[in-house]
Amino acid sequence: MSRIVVFGAAGKAGSRVVAEAAARGHDVTAVARDLTRLGSVPSGVRPVSGDVTDAGTVGDLAKDADVLVLTVGGPDARLYTHAVATVAAAVRALGPTGPRIVHMGGGASLLDDEGVRFFDAPGFPAEFKPYAVGQIQALDAYLALGDDVTWTYISPPPVHFAPGERTGTYRSGLDHPVTGEDGQARVTYEDYAVALVDEIENPRHLNRRFTVGY
Repeated sequence: MSRIVVFGAAGKAGSRVVAEAAARGHDVTAVARDLTRLGSVPSGVRPVSGDVTDAGTVGDLAKDADVLVLTVGGPDARLYTHAVATVAAAVRALGPTGPRIVHMGGGASLLDDEGVRFFDAPGFPAEFKPYAVGQIQALDAYLALGDDVTWTYISPPPVHFAPGERTGTYRSGLDHPVTGEDGQARVTYEDYAVALVDEIENPRHLNRRFTVGY
């Protein structure tokens, strides 16, 4: 059993990560800025009001955690790097006993068949650019960290990522989307949560990015 703190637990991804981790018997703390948006949580999950960019809150929660999960987002690109910096500082302050970081990343930094980031490809939707820039900068921030912070950044598919069915199955890749027979990369939020908790239980991508799809 791991002690898991999920920031952004009221969101589409965060709520599913909380549910998946709790169902497997982990000790889960669900963190949301507004607890009224959190709604009901699975039995045994501890709801906490907090902000991933608040050093005091993150530091206190990190002391009793094995893993800090970031499933936060928004149109302000600065949020992502601020969150990385805050969480990394809390981990560093605890030294070798500090928790791992698992970050729900973006798919825009994945590479197409020609090695071009989806963000840089023609036709990338303008309305998604602030979110994509934030997640790209977050990945860069993780890559710039030293070995004293252990992290994993998990990219969903760049386009087809939505709530759906939990099948419990997926395939993983590194910097290119995992595509099916139709050439498209897809995964549901439910199976993304499965992959994320699998990585917590059996770490295979320490200090690097990976992605999942069917």
